[in-house]
Amino acid sequence: MKNISYLSTIKPLNLNVFSGNVSRLLALALLVVATAGCGTSASKGSIPADQRNFEVDYDYVIGPGDAMEIFVWGNPDLSSTVQVRPDGKITTRLVENIEASGKTPSELARDIEKVYSEYVREPVVSVIVDRFVGVPSQQVRVVGEAVEPSKIPYSKHMTLLDLMVAVGGLTEFAAGNKAVLIRSHDQASRKVYNLRLEDLLKDGDISADVSLFPGDIILIPEAWF
Repeated sequence: MKNISYLSTIKPLNLNVFSGNVSRLLALALLVVATAGCGTSASKGSIPADQRNFEVDYDYVIGPGDAMEIFVWGNPDLSSTVQVRPDGKITTRLVENIEASGKTPSELARDIEKVYSEYVREPVVSVIVDRFVGVPSQQVRVVGEAVEPSKIPYSKHMTLLDLMVAVGGLTEFAAGNKAVLIRSHDQASRKVYNLRLEDLLKDGDISADVSLFPGDIILIPEAWF
């Protein structure tokens, strides 16, 4: 299995879930057009063989909405469970407005230790994330004719099949084999790949399953009758 180091440098797109067939189709068309106009490459094609089965090497980054336990060794009164606010900050029992979003749990623990050292002698802090939302560049989004279009935190070894199970599969109106994957390796390179969701989900064709990157966007259009 090939190991690819992936840096989370993708700028998040502002996606909304649209209601109504016309709104959904318009949203998908606008997004594909916007994608084609950004970066050096946006032509459709099959996912390259060296990207179909790989292991992404990345560290989870805390995002707004994440819930975590802050454990302070030897000081149970300072240990607490907190949630990252929409502004990316947390408030503990000792200090307010600590920036959390965009940091790994270890980085946040070291920052809390620095702040607590003003009040506690040589604090030892652990941050344990137990509800994951993540930052947009480490989420995978599904838009269009999925049963439950949504954004899902990327998990190591995640594949297209895992993602489709998480969103409940395709609706009866989906054109699964016309779905596309938008992938950005960096801000200057955005590519669009064809997917075969119907072959994967309805025919059980495992060759249509592919590994996913953090930040991938899946667009599933509606079938035209």
